[in-house]
Amino acid sequence: MNLKFSNPVLLKEIKLRFRSPRSFIGILFYLAAMSLFVFGFLYIMTSFDPAGTGALNPEQSFMMFTMLTYIQLALVLFITPGLTAGAISSEREKQTLNMLLTTTQSSFQIITGKLLSSIAFLLLMIVSGLPIYSLVFLYGGISPGQIGLILFYFLLTTVAIGSTGILFSTLIRKTVISMIATYGTMLALTAVTGFLAVFSASLNQIGQAAGTSPMAHFWASINPAVLVASLLAPGSGNILSDMTGIGLPVWVTYLLFYIVLTAGSVWLAVMKLRPNMNAGK
Repeated sequence: MNLKFSNPVLLKEIKLRFRSPRSFIGILFYLAAMSLFVFGFLYIMTSFDPAGTGALNPEQSFMMFTMLTYIQLALVLFITPGLTAGAISSEREKQTLNMLLTTTQSSFQIITGKLLSSIAFLLLMIVSGLPIYSLVFLYGGISPGQIGLILFYFLLTTVAIGSTGILFSTLIRKTVISMIATYGTMLALTAVTGFLAVFSASLNQIGQAAGTSPMAHFWASINPAVLVASLLAPGSGNILSDMTGIGLPVWVTYLLFYIVLTAGSVWLAVMKLRPNMNAGK
């Protein structure tokens, strides 16, 4: 492999993480819980089927897919900070960061290696759940394109939140404080943006403004739950457009914002990893 494109930090971290039996035990319990939910849902829905066909209709299949999607979203939001918030600070606490910085690896290689290895386990969990997702194709109500689009935005959200975790882990010396800051950012991107969206829209209605409400549209568009709702039911985006007067699709604002968030977090983490020397060395 060309040394210019190799990343020893990434290879080492992936080997250490996936050699542990706990990683695969965690995936086993996750898939078991998802399977229990799916088959429990199928049993309940088919047991109360008045037609006695023993099969789901497309509306029920879509309901099951929606619930699975929001479970996956919760998995991304709550596990990613725990996987990334201690990537650099733990090295500092173990007094191994200085040794890592004396190697020939650049700051960018160290940061991206830690980031990608931290979220690799979560991505494996998401991909391993695809066979469970595929059950919805038996009953209709969802298209392969929707699943692919949702998985893409799950990947984008995972990388963005993971990047903020790496940034806080670089800036903050203590892992516990870094984790609190990362979870606080995650809550700000979910609960706080939802509140600000409703608050901004309410102010716009109270003021009886005939114009648009760009802030309400922005806060709603960067909320992961709103994005998932717009991908599952495209008509919900029209509701948001009617409320705010902004016709820009939710996924466009979400994509641009989280790309900027990811790039900015990685860039700042690279700059701050070696504060007293050239970051590229």
